[in-house]
Amino acid sequence: MRGLLTPQRLAIVAACLASLVVCCGLAYWQWERFSEAGGTFQNLGYVFQWPLFGLFPAFMVWRIRKLDARRKAEAATATGAADEAAPEPVAVPSRPVVTVEPVGAPARDDEDEELAAYNRMLAELHARDQR
Repeated sequence: MRGLLTPQRLAIVAACLASLVVCCGLAYWQWERFSEAGGTFQNLGYVFQWPLFGLFPAFMVWRIRKLDARRKAEAATATGAADEAAPEPVAVPSRPVVTVEPVGAPARDDEDEELAAYNRMLAELHARDQR
């Protein structure tokens, strides 16, 4: 395990503490607003909401660490299982081989000549792409 106190960890702890302090200050401010004559129940709701906002970064750090530990445990389990019985590798072609005959339908008499030329060009491009 690396050192317990790294600059990155100290910065994360400082950011979590700063967010908690700021949000608790905002909760106190909302409590003061609620206590005044013009205070509403919305201010009281913010009194309870701001500390939760302040705790959210710490929760996210905890959750990310938990998910990272789970991912490492699954990788270690998968590596151990792969060492025991490694299946034979299967050769997979990089591109599927499809043989399709190009459509050589002539333009009908009632079609627009420009549209027919465009359709022939698309058919040629498709045939060239299939080769």
